[in-house]
Amino acid sequence: MKIEILFPEFCNLFGDMYNMKYLKMCLPDAEFIETALDEKPKFIDEDIKMIYLGPMTEKTQEKVITRLKPYKKRIEELIDNNVLFLVTGNAIEVFGKYIENEDGSKIEGLGIFDVYSKRNMMNRHNSYFIGKYEDIEIVGFKSQFTMMYGDNSSNYFLEVEKGIGINKESKLEGVKKNNFIGTYLIGPLLILNPLFTEKLLQAMDAKGEIALKEETIAAYNERLKELKKLA
Repeated sequence: MKIEILFPEFCNLFGDMYNMKYLKMCLPDAEFIETALDEKPKFIDEDIKMIYLGPMTEKTQEKVITRLKPYKKRIEELIDNNVLFLVTGNAIEVFGKYIENEDGSKIEGLGIFDVYSKRNMMNRHNSYFIGKYEDIEIVGFKSQFTMMYGDNSSNYFLEVEKGIGINKESKLEGVKKNNFIGTYLIGPLLILNPLFTEKLLQAMDAKGEIALKEETIAAYNERLKELKKLA
């Protein structure tokens, strides 16, 4: 089983690379491939089970879009074939139509999803989050200079219970198509949500249990309880 981590030397903000460090503990026999920004992605020619892309700076977003644009059709093919993608933080914006700056200028995205983002670099949004995914609750945090817009009602990731969706007026968070999951949530998501991590392992047909199962579920239950107390 091969798992590709895209551009970890740049796409590693908020400690989200611990998503992959935890997954390595869950899948000790899997091959984790770290692809640098100046390297050809392995998903072009190889059989990859999961692709991960984490949060990045705004300047890096433009470089990542440029790097991935030649492979847009391949990415769409992988999504259609149910390859698992996990995209966290502002990495989700790379896959939208465009990112708009404060002056109205736009950075063209991959255009895989019918959403777009607007930057406000003078105002960072920070909040905690609880949302519903299938039969479980997801917890996490948001810290972002951007909000996303567009209709994700047919392909959202989470229903908001506490916090905001893709923008302050939305109650639907992230985008999901087949096994592509894109979310603004940081945390890191997989450590904070062991029950969700179990679902990802199932989606990959991975054998075995999540690492530190008893401890992570206990921490998750306590965190969920505390977040529900907050206004």
